Amino acid sequence: MVGAIILILLLFAVNQPILGHFKNKHTFISVGLLSKLYFFHVLFWFIYYLYATYNPSDSNGYYERTSRFSTWVTSYGTDTKFIEFIASPFINGLNFSYEAIMALFSWFGYIGFIYFYIFFKENVRLNIKFLNYDLLTLLLFLPNMHFWTASLGKGSLIFLGIGLFAYAMKFPQKRLMALIIGSFIVYSIRPHMFLFLGVGAVLGFFTGQERVPLYQKLFVYLAFVGSLALMYDEILAVANIDAENPLESFDEFAETRAGHLAKAGSGVDMSSYPLPVKLFTFWFRPLFFDASGALALYISLENLLYLLLTWKLVDKDFIPFLKKSSSMVKMSLVIFLSSSVALSFVMSNLGIVIRQKSQVMYFLFFVIMAFMEYKQRKKADSGSNEEAVATAPRKRLRLV
Repeated sequence: MVGAIILILLLFAVNQPILGHFKNKHTFISVGLLSKLYFFHVLFWFIYYLYATYNPSDSNGYYERTSRFSTWVTSYGTDTKFIEFIASPFINGLNFSYEAIMALFSWFGYIGFIYFYIFFKENVRLNIKFLNYDLLTLLLFLPNMHFWTASLGKGSLIFLGIGLFAYAMKFPQKRLMALIIGSFIVYSIRPHMFLFLGVGAVLGFFTGQERVPLYQKLFVYLAFVGSLALMYDEILAVANIDAENPLESFDEFAETRAGHLAKAGSGVDMSSYPLPVKLFTFWFRPLFFDASGALALYISLENLLYLLLTWKLVDKDFIPFLKKSSSMVKMSLVIFLSSSVALSFVMSNLGIVIRQKSQVMYFLFFVIMAFMEYKQRKKADSGSNEEAVATAPRKRLRLV
């Protein structure tokens, strides 16, 4: 444990030049806020460590399997093998303890938060308030998002990869390295998630309202279509889906996967639900009627916040906003909806649902914040027009 604490302090020191670098590039960055976020995230590293001490956890299995590696370079693979591949040099080469490798992977998750923070601030310029709180700050400090990104496992690394991807898509050619690394991480952990990111990026860039140069659209299109074509078989193979009959194979996979997860505890039989109910369950459950303990009650409270925020989109202005929205908004909405539909078909365990949806909820939150900014600007413009009319000089009528 002492080694892990020393590592946490060293990583805090490493954060300072990283945050300073971003501050030089983006004046809107609050170094103080992100430093507080780091220690908040470390708190959840400790909470997860205590949780894993008394409950079954994938992190223990990753550590035990990785410590038995005899070679490193040839051990690369997708899914769980990739986590072991990344952890091996630290566990076998630098003799990291279980607590220390947990702290390192927690730091990976924290860096993902930094990239999402920049993604939000670059694309939503106004300060958006919700219940008199700064909404972005509120979203950054959601406990459930930190709990699943603060341990040795897929959650922290894929969150970093998705954060890198979102950050890079604002200027894909200028941020090509971030785009490549982020895409590689996501593909290596969950190839199907890379598919959703690619589809969202292509549709977003081709339908967004901003003037994106044709060469940039072609760059994004060729990059992702080419990548998806090369990785198509690998993506389908992860779910044992037959390339010749993908829809039929997916149905079989979803049914089998849902059955296995339902046996894992906290099961809900979603197989017979219509799609809208599946999606509601994936996004907003467990709610209070599902709660079976103190932890479930707290998660229900956070899900209620998700529900209240999503209700903001039930507005007559949302469709006009969507038509005029940027490529980042449309990309985020496509990624969120496509991944939600696919995952809701295979999830039938609320514990797994809570973990999986943390990967994509920030895309929904981004759409909500962008829409709230649109409404705020529209209200300000309407107020300015009314004031201009009220203060305009009145012409005197001349009687003839």
